[in-house]
Amino acid sequence: MVRRNTGVTVRAVDTDACPVREVLDRVAGKWSVQILVAAAAGPTRFTELERGIEGISRRMLSLTLRHLERDGLVTRTVHPTVPPKVEYELTPASRELLPTLRRLAHWAERNGVYIAEARAAYDTEHPPELLDVGPV
Repeated sequence: MVRRNTGVTVRAVDTDACPVREVLDRVAGKWSVQILVAAAAGPTRFTELERGIEGISRRMLSLTLRHLERDGLVTRTVHPTVPPKVEYELTPASRELLPTLRRLAHWAERNGVYIAEARAAYDTEHPPELLDVGPV
């Protein structure tokens, strides 16, 4: 099969072909789920999110919040105080998503040990050098 230059970028084709993928990549990201669940209580300050999400760096929190804001999942409000008070809040779209995210988080908590045991069993049967051989 010959691919011709149609003037359409691969990224545009991928986005048009599967619009769900891009949204799920953002929403299901490692930190996005935790941020959305942590911000569910109402307007939440940056430092509250930082303290409430174990292992996240300031840079990653800032970057993920910026992406979530761009995607319309959180709003950012800057209050004119000294120093400025910045709060993040879920949008109606992310509030609609919240019950699903909470179920996913609870499922992960309930099944974390099972998954760790399954990985250990798999790794015992499949040495690491066999994992990098290409498509199965």
